[in-house]
Amino acid sequence: MAAVEQSIEEQIRGAIEVMTRAERQLASHILRHYPVALLGSVTQLAKAAEVSSPTVVRLAQKLGFGGYPGLQGAVREELEARLISPLAKHDRWAGDAPEAHVLNRFADAVLGNLQATLAQIDHAEFDAAARLMADPARKIFATGGRITLAMAEYFVSHMKVIRPGVELLTPVSNAWPPALIEMRPGDVLLAFDIRRYENNVLQLVELASEQGAEVVLITDPWVSPAAAHARYRFSAQIEVPSAWDSTVAIQVLVETLMAAVQSLTWEETSARMKRLEELYARARFFRGRK
Repeated sequence: MAAVEQSIEEQIRGAIEVMTRAERQLASHILRHYPVALLGSVTQLAKAAEVSSPTVVRLAQKLGFGGYPGLQGAVREELEARLISPLAKHDRWAGDAPEAHVLNRFADAVLGNLQATLAQIDHAEFDAAARLMADPARKIFATGGRITLAMAEYFVSHMKVIRPGVELLTPVSNAWPPALIEMRPGDVLLAFDIRRYENNVLQLVELASEQGAEVVLITDPWVSPAAAHARYRFSAQIEVPSAWDSTVAIQVLVETLMAAVQSLTWEETSARMKRLEELYARARFFRGRK
């Protein structure tokens, strides 16, 4: 199975332990403002990070690029990948597609995505996000884009069983004000945003952050602009041999997050689930065996 290529951001994070103090200061600035920080000149970046220009060049070389122009060029390629259309994406892989059946190729890609996604998740950050969502004093809101709203809906439908105070926010601006009025400092917004990133999701995340909400973002390796407002951000690998990106790794993250919250709240959740089953039975909601 082919290894999934690391993003520039992941390469920077992975190299922090072998950086000098000045390089770590520079890397921290880049990560806080990625990818915009790497679009300017060496001088502009050095000034913004309060380091020297040679430090910028040394960091680029340490990351395996010949110099800053090489690093900057790689970042530009990532930005182009963010905006690639489904048609262009199909043309890119279909021309030299291997002869193996699409079931095998797609399954290999999905398994590689899942393995790479789980390998890069910070367990401490994941646990912290789960604890936020398990806190009964916090309401939980979820939103997504044109494709990822389905992930938000799936999350909300299950979380309503686990705990109260969970609400779906549709990415339609006229629906935001009533929801934002109810959002209090410390409440949680789970947002989904993968390429091509949607302005509605970004605007809603910005407004929620201004309200004092804790934003948990699930995005892709190229990172949604909404990450600038997120307390916790998890990147899922989404590339597959298709005109569309895959949400399988995102689905696994969502289900694991729900399992973690359920584990933290099991005493209350089990009582809630028992009562819900009683209500289903009284309403004859499900078909019984004949």
